[in-house]
Amino acid sequence: MATNNTNTNNKQNLTRQLLSRAHSPDSTDRIFSEKIQHRPLFLKPTSPPPFNARDARRKARASQQQRAKALKPKPLSARERRKLGLYDLPKAGQKYAVYEPLNRLWLGYIREVLGQELYTGGQGAAAKLSAADFHGAEMEVSRSGCPSRVGIRGIVVKDTRFVFEIVTKRNQVKTVPKEGTMFRIIVPPVREEKAEKVGKDTAAPEDDKKPFIFEIHGDQFQHRSADRATRKFKLHYLKNL
Repeated sequence: MATNNTNTNNKQNLTRQLLSRAHSPDSTDRIFSEKIQHRPLFLKPTSPPPFNARDARRKARASQQQRAKALKPKPLSARERRKLGLYDLPKAGQKYAVYEPLNRLWLGYIREVLGQELYTGGQGAAAKLSAADFHGAEMEVSRSGCPSRVGIRGIVVKDTRFVFEIVTKRNQVKTVPKEGTMFRIIVPPVREEKAEKVGKDTAAPEDDKKPFIFEIHGDQFQHRSADRATRKFKLHYLKNL
């Protein structure tokens, strides 16, 4: 212990001698007590910054981005999705009975969208129908430039930009182009279950007995359902009517 204390005192005296060469005695004592006496001595100094710190930061940022890209997979392109068949209906699902619950959900959806205009119709109902989603709607081809398509009826399982894919009651998938085709859709009336409370002879209101029937022009629906929700349709002359 005596040897360590002696070495420490020798070092302190040597430090004071070096400081006294450049400073006055008062400054030497102040600098020694504030900056040297109780400061730790690092045996290994920190590494100096690289010669070009900006390039080093750029390389570190680029390597970090590459690691992030490697961890996050790249989304599939539209061509890759078509090649994998993600848009194709499986054969096991090409049945009319599979999509009947979807049709019931769509009927509730379209009644909620139309509200009171379900019974009045008019331009307000037309504006809401133009922005509605028709996945699950049961529609029938009423007019078409191709006579063989007239009468096709079923539930819409895919609404793309240019075609409707419909599953018929014969469990067949029909691809019907929208161009030059008119589709008829019938929304059946909402029959309130009043017979259970009052009696079986109680009739439903007169408005509930009338189905809401409307037709859409495929030429005006050549947009994806997601795009129609935000698109504003303008009234203009249709020469095919």
